[in-house]
Amino acid sequence: MQSEIKVRVGDVVKMKKPHPCGSAEWEITRTGMDFGMKCCGCGHYVMLPRVKFIKGLKAIVKSAAPAEDK
Repeated sequence: MQSEIKVRVGDVVKMKKPHPCGSAEWEITRTGMDFGMKCCGCGHYVMLPRVKFIKGLKAIVKSAAPAEDK
Protein backbone atom coordinates (compact mmCIF):
# COMPACT_ATOMS: atom_id res chain seq x y z
CA MET A 1 0.00 0.00 0.00
CA GLN A 2 1.45 3.35 -1.03
CA SER A 3 0.25 5.21 2.08
CA GLU A 4 2.93 3.29 4.06
CA ILE A 5 5.70 5.38 2.45
CA LYS A 6 7.88 7.20 4.98
CA VAL A 7 8.52 10.79 3.91
CA ARG A 8 10.54 13.07 6.19
CA VAL A 9 11.25 16.79 6.30
CA GLY A 10 14.19 17.48 3.97
CA ASP A 11 13.40 14.69 1.49
CA VAL A 12 13.22 15.58 -2.19
CA VAL A 13 10.31 13.91 -3.99
CA LYS A 14 9.17 13.71 -7.60
CA MET A 15 5.49 14.30 -8.26
CA LYS A 16 3.44 12.96 -11.20
CA LYS A 17 2.55 16.43 -12.49
CA PRO A 18 5.28 19.06 -12.91
CA HIS A 19 5.00 22.57 -11.51
CA PRO A 20 4.28 25.28 -14.15
CA CYS A 21 7.97 26.30 -13.94
CA GLY A 22 8.85 22.87 -15.40
CA SER A 23 10.30 21.18 -12.31
CA ALA A 24 8.65 18.01 -10.92
CA GLU A 25 10.94 17.84 -7.85
CA TRP A 26 9.86 19.21 -4.47
CA GLU A 27 11.58 19.50 -1.08
CA ILE A 28 9.39 18.48 1.88
CA THR A 29 9.26 21.22 4.54
CA ARG A 30 6.35 19.97 6.68
CA THR A 31 4.61 16.64 7.30
CA GLY A 32 1.41 15.68 9.09
CA MET A 33 -2.19 15.95 7.93
CA ASP A 34 -0.92 18.45 5.34
CA PHE A 35 2.40 18.40 3.52
CA GLY A 36 4.37 21.59 2.94
CA MET A 37 6.53 21.48 -0.18
CA LYS A 38 8.98 23.89 -1.81
CA CYS A 39 9.55 23.66 -5.57
CA CYS A 40 13.18 22.84 -6.37
CA GLY A 41 12.91 24.84 -9.61
CA CYS A 42 11.50 28.21 -8.58
CA GLY A 43 11.15 28.04 -4.78
CA HIS A 44 7.33 28.35 -4.75
CA TYR A 45 5.77 26.97 -1.53
CA VAL A 46 2.54 24.94 -1.51
CA MET A 47 0.56 22.91 1.02
CA LEU A 48 -1.23 19.68 0.05
CA PRO A 49 -3.54 17.45 2.08
CA ARG A 50 -1.96 14.05 2.86
CA VAL A 51 -4.37 12.12 0.60
CA LYS A 52 -3.63 14.34 -2.41
CA PHE A 53 0.12 14.19 -1.72
CA ILE A 54 0.16 10.35 -1.57
CA LYS A 55 -1.89 10.15 -4.78
CA GLY A 56 0.47 12.50 -6.67
CA LEU A 57 3.75 11.07 -5.36
CA LYS A 58 5.86 9.34 -8.00
CA ALA A 59 9.21 8.69 -6.25
CA ILE A 60 11.54 9.78 -3.47
CA VAL A 61 14.54 11.28 -5.27
CA LYS A 62 16.75 12.06 -2.25
CA SER A 63 16.19 10.98 1.31
CA ALA A 64 17.24 13.26 4.18
CA ALA A 65 17.35 10.33 6.63
CA PRO A 66 20.79 9.37 7.94
CA ALA A 67 22.07 5.89 7.07
CA GLU A 68 21.03 3.41 9.76
CA ASP A 69 23.47 0.92 11.21
CA LYS A 70 22.34 -2.69 10.85
